[in-house]
Amino acid sequence: MPRAPLSALRAAIGPGLLMAGAAVGVSHLVQSTRAGAEYGLLLVPVVLLACLLKYPFLEFGPRYAAATGEDLLVGFRRIGGWALAIFGLVTVGTMFIVLAVVTLVTAGLAGLVLGLDLPAADISAGILAACLLLLAIGNYRGLDLAMKMLMAALSISTLAAVMLVLGGQPDWSGISGVVEAPRLLTAGGIAFLLALVGWMPIPIEVAAWHSLWTRERAQQTGQAPSVRDAILDFRIGFFGATALACAFVLLGATLMYASGLRFADSAVGFSAQLVDLYARNLGEWSRPLIAVAALSTMFSTTLAVADAYPRVLSALYRLARHGVNAAADSSSTDRRAYLAALLMVSAGALLILQYAGAAFTRLIDFATTLSFVSAPLLAWITLRAVTGPGMPAASRPGPGLLALAWVSLVFGVVFSAAWLLWMLLG
Repeated sequence: MPRAPLSALRAAIGPGLLMAGAAVGVSHLVQSTRAGAEYGLLLVPVVLLACLLKYPFLEFGPRYAAATGEDLLVGFRRIGGWALAIFGLVTVGTMFIVLAVVTLVTAGLAGLVLGLDLPAADISAGILAACLLLLAIGNYRGLDLAMKMLMAALSISTLAAVMLVLGGQPDWSGISGVVEAPRLLTAGGIAFLLALVGWMPIPIEVAAWHSLWTRERAQQTGQAPSVRDAILDFRIGFFGATALACAFVLLGATLMYASGLRFADSAVGFSAQLVDLYARNLGEWSRPLIAVAALSTMFSTTLAVADAYPRVLSALYRLARHGVNAAADSSSTDRRAYLAALLMVSAGALLILQYAGAAFTRLIDFATTLSFVSAPLLAWITLRAVTGPGMPAASRPGPGLLALAWVSLVFGVVFSAAWLLWMLLG
């Protein structure tokens, strides 16, 4: 296959970074760092395995969009209305809660880093207003530019943090975490493993988000990406997110493992401990470095999530109104539907933050359970879409990728059953 021109590749770059920005949220900053803090480097293979098992289904999103010129939601509709309905139900069941959670964590970090003495709900409202303004005025172009800047800040600050840690020549035998292996077989260890694997690097439904971003990028640049370029863009984001996950495990292992501290349960409290430990070990001058990494991590996630759910809702509206044969270009109707959905999702998340109170934890449990239990079904319909008659034969995944997808699907069924059983048994 001839190599694509550099200009075509440059035009394709973007959606993969959005996927990475959505991925490096609580799963990286909190779960990955906590994995290192409590188990040393023992769980690095688990993080890598979780990412490997998610790879096929996340890659199928941009592959389908580049090969067909359609987003993955159209592929679901071609399978049957039931497949699109399942995806729609998962979206509606999680969108307000997920956006509320990531916004709240971002607000807590913003208050910590910027020294804002305001209620978390007020800071959350400001963050959502900033996201809404950026997305409403800048549309995809503003999102793309902001995410590239955020990911650059996150990557540079995290890499610098890791280099500083490695410069201190840590005792690798002391942070290997091998002695913690028996603790993984306890109730707490199993619960942590389920959460770590389930959200690493990101849930499978993001494949559909990625396909929408791929289509939007093509409309912005006026140049449809080749399958090769779309997959390369995906791999940049995916492997970057995987590397950042390992980096946060390393930071947790070197700075927090065997520290004797009792780590905070909340994401914000845990992040504050990470910033404090970093400053204590490397000097107060290093505090802004890890603070920028933490805040960039969560704001990039909030911005990506704030865009993705309205984009999915507007695509569902387009399919319901025009069917699978609707024009692929962005019409004024699509734009109005997106803005209406953006306002609705942001307002719903803010209402949850303001009034959910003690029910907030139960709402999180509901969204988490729905996402985990539906994951194998979403993976299956994604696999069907990318191997179905609507997909050009030359662009379908090869035997190796299909084999990995089936292994991942079996693992996903077992994992989701274990998660559901765990929730039922408390």
